[in-house]
Amino acid sequence: MTYYVNSKAKINGNGTKAAPFKTINEAAQIAQAGDEVIVAPGTYREQVVPRFGGTGDAPEQRIIYKSEKPLGAVISGAEVLTGWKKYKGDVWTAKVDNGVFGAYNPYTTYVCGDWYFAATVRHTGCVVLNDRMMYETTSLEECLAGKADPCAWDQKESQFKWFCEQEGEAPELQYNDDGTVCPCKAEYVVNAQAKEIKRGRYTVFYCNFKGLDPNKQKVEILARRNCFMPQDNGLNYITVNGFKICNGATTWAPPAAYQDGLIGPHWSKGWIFEDLEVYNSRCCGISLGKYRDEENDMYFYTKHLKSPTQMERDAVCRGQYHGWTKENIGSHIIRRCHVHHCEQTGIVGRMGGVFSTIEDCHIHHICNSQQLGGAETAGIKLHAAIDVLIRRNHIHDCIMGVWLDWEAQGARISQNLMYNNQRPDGREAAKGAMFSTDVFIEVGHGPTLIDNNLLLSKVSITIPSEGIAVVHNLIHGSFSLINSGVDSIVNGQREPRYTPYHIRHRTEVAGFMTILHGDDRIYNNIFAQISPVTDKNKTAADADYEVVGTAPFDIFPTYDEWIKNFMMDREPDMGPLAQYHFGHLPVWVGGNVYLNGATVCKHEKDKLLVPGKGKAKLNLKGGVLKNNLNELLAGYTTGMITTKLLGNAFEPEQRFESREGSDITFNQDFFGNHRGAAVVPGPFAKLEDEIKVL
Repeated sequence: MTYYVNSKAKINGNGTKAAPFKTINEAAQIAQAGDEVIVAPGTYREQVVPRFGGTGDAPEQRIIYKSEKPLGAVISGAEVLTGWKKYKGDVWTAKVDNGVFGAYNPYTTYVCGDWYFAATVRHTGCVVLNDRMMYETTSLEECLAGKADPCAWDQKESQFKWFCEQEGEAPELQYNDDGTVCPCKAEYVVNAQAKEIKRGRYTVFYCNFKGLDPNKQKVEILARRNCFMPQDNGLNYITVNGFKICNGATTWAPPAAYQDGLIGPHWSKGWIFEDLEVYNSRCCGISLGKYRDEENDMYFYTKHLKSPTQMERDAVCRGQYHGWTKENIGSHIIRRCHVHHCEQTGIVGRMGGVFSTIEDCHIHHICNSQQLGGAETAGIKLHAAIDVLIRRNHIHDCIMGVWLDWEAQGARISQNLMYNNQRPDGREAAKGAMFSTDVFIEVGHGPTLIDNNLLLSKVSITIPSEGIAVVHNLIHGSFSLINSGVDSIVNGQREPRYTPYHIRHRTEVAGFMTILHGDDRIYNNIFAQISPVTDKNKTAADADYEVVGTAPFDIFPTYDEWIKNFMMDREPDMGPLAQYHFGHLPVWVGGNVYLNGATVCKHEKDKLLVPGKGKAKLNLKGGVLKNNLNELLAGYTTGMITTKLLGNAFEPEQRFESREGSDITFNQDFFGNHRGAAVVPGPFAKLEDEIKVL
């Protein structure tokens, strides 16, 4: 069955081509496996809440929602706000009856929760001027001043301010027979912070439009929490194709809480998100995230009593009880999507994104306003990225590129272009803001693959983890948080973070362990010190270390140095071996090229060190990488890297292999071109002075 939707239809029909529905959600209440919903161009100001899912991965088993014209159908979580009146200077005012928000008022709900480190002063709503989110102030005086925010990445945009307040008496709450509040009459309190919120009859907006007349511009307010997301778990095999999805009053999405976004599958299996443009989310764009667990939702924030790390371990174990298996959850595909201008993450997901693929996406300008701050901000931020494949993406101008936190077991980050994932020079760090890097693998045990990427930001790879293989990359930035960033000192004693590892290619937990550090493989990369070192006191234990190269791995043993401690030639004695069970793991380094003074690990034998600084010229402009690598490498070649060579990650005892369990031979480069017998280090099988990478 094919259903048709057209917001411009004269009257609401029955979903036929001759008499289409006027809203997508009408079709979403009846579309079932095998059905297709075709949506005509237009703006759909609604929240689509699918009622049914598909029954399998085949097209005839799916439910497919498709924009008739690519990016022609826009699902917006915003409402147009008109009737602006001049208040003072460049500031105008308008107000809206809170009834328009229904059960969820973004202007009496704050961004807050677990792992949120900024002050709880920003609302989940926002004012949008000509498709750009404005900057919220905490006072009318600040709005009137209209000064640039010293932390904002775009100083000019940050002068466009908004402020809101409540006016009048809110309608009395109406109660159902069972004592619950009628959702159509009362504000739905999303976050625990709401205990001090004043509810009124109206929300009054004040906006500094910097000389623009808002009555002649497009001014919208975020009004709905999501644009396309089921209320129930387990609605599987839905395809969403070709829409613009924008302007949602999403909430902070920490890993041990219900994680929403503009669009998401809400704890299900087999969704396909393709050819979408997703933007202007107050928090997250696409959510592959966690369900709401009533007994562990925002546990630290609401109850305060247990360590937040304990809460995260509990979330993993409770997830097993709540159906977190390969058969039920994950295996989503996000492809050819353009995700930008979201203020927490472009793509988020705790546990719900396992076995998924994120490919050929353009992700940029994430967490740039710096109005929100906490430990969950990146272009892509996933917890438990088990067997997740992140490939051929273009990620830039984000606070971080890709952040895989906990359990990145079997994850592969391959053939991506990343750059400018860092604060602009001279910009202050906002309160609660994270550091910046292209790739951050946190407290994982591996095996995790980072291969054939261009990592061109000032910090390229941050790994307070173990079991990482870094193969055939072009790396302009440093390694950071080496042998660091894992444990805490509390009450004068070390409190280690121990995290799970899993049955191979499954979600079932195999064990928990602290991070011993090491167990890394670094092969066939090109390291070039492009940015200057401005602080020589920093070390690789710091998040913003500036020195490029592999010298930080000098502190780890070679395999031979490590294995000789374990009495392999006689019966073991637990007492003497205890110190080695908690010592550093070995590293393997070889076949790398070092340019412009990049440092070299003392263990590396097979390498090319080009002496001198400033000899390597690398410049990415207009999608073309201009370089002199061919001249500097001067025919240097090295060996082919394979699954067999990389061996097993120590804790899970799992090979660096494909998620199907097959061997990987790293004989394909950044473009997918074949590497022959003469293997050139770096991401390109063939070096040229100008390489078109976009």
